Amino acid sequence: MPCDIPDFLYLVGQLPDVRQSDLEKWSRFDVAGRTFGYLWPRTRTVGLKQTIAEQLALVAERPDVFEVQFTAGGFGWVVASLERIERDELAELTFEAWRLTAPQELLDTYGDRLPT
Repeated sequence: MPCDIPDFLYLVGQLPDVRQSDLEKWSRFDVAGRTFGYLWPRTRTVGLKQTIAEQLALVAERPDVFEVQFTAGGFGWVVASLERIERDELAELTFEAWRLTAPQELLDTYGDRLPT
C-alpha cells in the first residue's frame, strides 16, 4: 500500500531525539543537530540520507520511485515518492537515514528497532 505524508511523519515520530523544522515549502528532520531527512508536501516526496551504494541501487532498481537528490560527505541522498513506496520500505529507509546520522550513544540505547 502506498504511503502518504502522515505515514512518514508517524514513522519519524517514533525515532528518538528527532527535531522537525518547518520552512515555507519543506520540512527538515534532524537528530543531534544533523539532518537526515526532508519532506516536500507539495510534491509528496521525502529526501533521505543513505549510503552512496544504497542510493545508486535504489535509483537503478526503481527510477519510478527514487531519484538522486545529491551526494555529500560520503553519503547519497535519495528522493522517494510517497505515492509509490510501500510503508515497510519507507520505515526501513527512514530508520537507516536516522541511524546513519544519530550519535553512537543514541544508537546503543535505541538498538535496531524499526519504526512501525
